[in-house]
Amino acid sequence: MSGFSTARLKMVDGQVRTNDVTDRRVLDAMLTVPREAFVPADRQALAYLDLDLDVSEGGAKRFLIKPQLTGKLLQAGEIGEGDNVLVVGCATGYLAALTAKLARQVTATECDSALAAKAKAALGALNLANVTCKAAACAEGDPAAAPYDVIVLNGATDVTPEAILGQLKEGGRLVGVSAESRPPRAMIVTRTHGEYGHRSLFDAAAPVLPGLARAPAFVF
Repeated sequence: MSGFSTARLKMVDGQVRTNDVTDRRVLDAMLTVPREAFVPADRQALAYLDLDLDVSEGGAKRFLIKPQLTGKLLQAGEIGEGDNVLVVGCATGYLAALTAKLARQVTATECDSALAAKAKAALGALNLANVTCKAAACAEGDPAAAPYDVIVLNGATDVTPEAILGQLKEGGRLVGVSAESRPPRAMIVTRTHGEYGHRSLFDAAAPVLPGLARAPAFVF
């Protein structure tokens, strides 16, 4: 077993399973997808650590969120094999790759066009034909492929993502971290009869996605 394969197994056993992720399909995806393939070469040694991993190369900071939070959000989303899924702020594409193992079709957006190109290349190298990556502002989602059964935020928001919520299918669900609450909490939002229900899942922290941060208040 290679060093990365061993690290991947330890990540799943030591970080993901121990944080109440029991969904076999999620665990299998995390055991299969090589996280190091989505990390710059000079940071690959950090690929399986329990941290929000900075994968930016200039420009705004962009991250792969912690493995245990990744697993818990995917589990909460209950992604089915026939689902159409949107991944918002995919960075270099790791969360999109995991989601592609669970869903029928995945659309992934990334606001940094250079990172979106890296994500496309990494996803293509893994022959994941059911995922499309686009350069787009995080707050916009992707209306072209809507409505979505599930939307997953690869980070936090401290504003209500109105445009993204509008792309949820009836009966659909959005999972991510709300930084509006203190402490921040992982949330699931469901759409039923055109109304949105919000449910808190667990305490969680993640970097806020670009475009989903609260505007600073004006101070004299």
